[in-house]
Amino acid sequence: MERLDETDERILAELAKDARATYAEIGQRVNLSAPAVKRRVDRMLDSGVIRGFTTVVDRNALGWNTEAYVQVFRHGTISPDELRKAWIDIPEVVSAATVTGTADAMLHVLARDMRHLEEALERIRSAADVERSESIVVLTNVIDRMRG
Repeated sequence: MERLDETDERILAELAKDARATYAEIGQRVNLSAPAVKRRVDRMLDSGVIRGFTTVVDRNALGWNTEAYVQVFRHGTISPDELRKAWIDIPEVVSAATVTGTADAMLHVLARDMRHLEEALERIRSAADVERSESIVVLTNVIDRMRG
């Protein structure tokens, strides 16, 4: 991984605030020309410092207000890459991670309601040959740094 200088870090901070800002707008804030900002952003993309750009959808706008954490227990072993492939196309899966302990993975899942959650859980189970799962439904988020 490449070494970032202070200007790179300032560019990353500006992109984190507004990924749709133009190179000229970022350049004004970090005292660089638009082409210089573009070169730095391209370099950070090429080196993997910036892995991509994404759209963050307000789940309330979708009406997906049912939230759960799901512990997954599988038959046998499976690599993290295989789990990713199994679940990446299930839009209700917000995040998934392999974990220590008795569970093989932990998923963060969003759905419209309990019926939608149940349907998503069925797809999650069948996509990765899940032996069983344990769901913990969220009642109230008291701290959520990802949503502000």
